[in-house]
Amino acid sequence: MKKIVFLAIMLPIFTACVSKKQFAEVQSQLTKFESQRLATQIDLDKAKASLVDCDKLTAGLRSDLKGKDAELQSRSAQLKTLQEELDYQKKTNTNLLDRLSDLSVVSKTGAENIKKTLETMNEQSRYIKDLNSSVRRKDSTNLALVMNLKRSLSDINDEDVSIEVKKGVVYISISDKLLFKSGSAEINQKAETVLEKVARVVNDHKELDILVEGHTDNVPIATDCLKDNWDLSAKRATAVVRMLQGKFMVMPERMTAGGRSEFVPKQANDNLEGRKQNRRTEIIVTPKLDQFFQLLNGQDGK
Repeated sequence: MKKIVFLAIMLPIFTACVSKKQFAEVQSQLTKFESQRLATQIDLDKAKASLVDCDKLTAGLRSDLKGKDAELQSRSAQLKTLQEELDYQKKTNTNLLDRLSDLSVVSKTGAENIKKTLETMNEQSRYIKDLNSSVRRKDSTNLALVMNLKRSLSDINDEDVSIEVKKGVVYISISDKLLFKSGSAEINQKAETVLEKVARVVNDHKELDILVEGHTDNVPIATDCLKDNWDLSAKRATAVVRMLQGKFMVMPERMTAGGRSEFVPKQANDNLEGRKQNRRTEIIVTPKLDQFFQLLNGQDGK
């Protein structure tokens, strides 16, 4: 920049010594240098903005990882407790078997009862191990799902889309202003981008089921097409399911659509901000129930 200023100052002196053609060439070079400097400054500003976005995403991922580390420590403590209980049961089993060898003390009927008790205890130990293994697999799947969703939706405003794990399942909450016009169950074009990103992630986890719930505020609605908020919430959930199936190839047998009307609010409906948060569609990604029932039935049938 100092060089350009210096040249600009020296131009009057040069004009006395050089031809008009030489002067024009120098002036053209100065203009070219200034354009290049401005272009470089613009590129630098864009790079800084991109770096800020990356820092925000990294901070969010670190926060999620910290939470999962704490949850993993809790699970490890539970596993240690279960292992101690299992060791105690094994020790008890050994003592009971020693007593069984002396039939002069234990009657034949008593020995059979003890054997049945030991078999039941062993089945319970195996069941505890299987259940704990299933819980750890589910937690790992949920963590991977949340991380993938947050990366995929990182360019969406946090006020419009939130992702969290509650009661062992993943909740994707999308504000209605991002999906629908007010009082309508027709999905707008802008929402297709969000649903496409969600579909891409859930299609990578075909072992999970999807529940789509429509939610409204408590402001009554009644039109030629909609009877009330029950009707609106159900039709909005159905519209999302139809698009996930028809446009983004999510298997229909994995999905359920339901309307919750105004009766499961996130905030109080007595102010504008609360009603705004309550108008939402939730996509809930859950483990297939038959996988857990199969584990339970396996124990009952033995």
